[in-house]
Amino acid sequence: MPAAGAQKSKKPQAGALVQADFASVKAALELHLRYLQGLPGGVRANFSHMDLSNFAFEGADLSQAELTGARLRGAFLADAKLERTVLFGCDLRDADMRRVSLVKADLRGACLRGANLSGADLADCDMREGVIAVQDLELGLRILGHDRKAGELDYAVMTGANLTGIQNNGGLTVATDFTDAVLAGARMVRSRMSKVVLDGADMTDVELFQADLSGASLKRAVLTGVDTGGASLEDADMTGVLHAPEPLVYIDDEPLHEVLDDHQLWCESEGLSGKPARLTGADFRSVRTLARRKLTAMRATDCIFFGLSFEGAQLQGADLSGSDLRGANLKGADLRGAKLVGADLTRADLSDVNMGPLEIADGRYIRADLTRAKLSRADLSGGRFSRARMLEANLEGARLEDANLKDAELEF
Repeated sequence: MPAAGAQKSKKPQAGALVQADFASVKAALELHLRYLQGLPGGVRANFSHMDLSNFAFEGADLSQAELTGARLRGAFLADAKLERTVLFGCDLRDADMRRVSLVKADLRGACLRGANLSGADLADCDMREGVIAVQDLELGLRILGHDRKAGELDYAVMTGANLTGIQNNGGLTVATDFTDAVLAGARMVRSRMSKVVLDGADMTDVELFQADLSGASLKRAVLTGVDTGGASLEDADMTGVLHAPEPLVYIDDEPLHEVLDDHQLWCESEGLSGKPARLTGADFRSVRTLARRKLTAMRATDCIFFGLSFEGAQLQGADLSGSDLRGANLKGADLRGAKLVGADLTRADLSDVNMGPLEIADGRYIRADLTRAKLSRADLSGGRFSRARMLEANLEGARLEDANLKDAELEF
């Protein structure tokens, strides 16, 4: 059975785009949904070489559809599913692709200039360069170009996007915004990324051999496991970049793990033994995990906890203000009365966390303080945040399902 589409009325000339119409596109989407569900009569959607500019596809499921060479300029694709979709050579300029799922999609040669992919999931998609050659009876093989550069990402918005494991070898990217994006394990060999913004991006194990990052902003980016020796970083801003942690961290000649052991002993003995931890600017990544540790009233300001697990830990009254907790696992932790003013909790897991008030005496409480904390794309589902101070907190893209925010100080 032929694939569903909207190109039955006439046979286009070689390389020409077919103008789509709403009725046929809607019908094709309905058949495609049946195809995905394995229902009788289902047909895989085929919109190859069709002009779908400015079409509304918000929330549509186009997984596994065929869109080779299609024009989707200015299309509305927010929250759509395009998993394993073939978008080879597509024109996606200025498209609204916020929160779209493009897991394992084929984006070779696609043009994403000016597209908004904020919060999108592009894990393991193929974004290498590519061109489409079409057969022309008079001219022979010729390149279909849509009047744009293949593989172009110029001025695209990728803030907070998941680009884990993408392939963009040799790709062209100018002034693209990858702020807080996850590019772990991406292959970007020989990529041209002049003046891109990679502030706060997780670039763990990214391959950057012969990549051009001249003039790029990499403030607070994570470059663990990255060899930048063969990359061009002329005039790049590397302020606060995180490289691999030291294998052993000392605090006043005492190993960090012993400082934590002393603090836990202080907690468990109610102050009779050990001593409280009072730290500033320490890198905790060498500790590897703080799960289920008793760290009540620990002071660790402006410290690095990137990716660490605090699952089930006791952190009542702790002060972690200004600390880097990006991607940290705080699931089920007790943070009643804790202070995280200005902390970066981007993509952190705070599900089922307790950040309610801490009772210190009859009728006296200390509130948890998340003032100016960065909680973008963090998971707060099921968490308890009653009475918490969250003034100027950034909750963009955060999950709030079943979160208790009763009487919390919020600004929307």
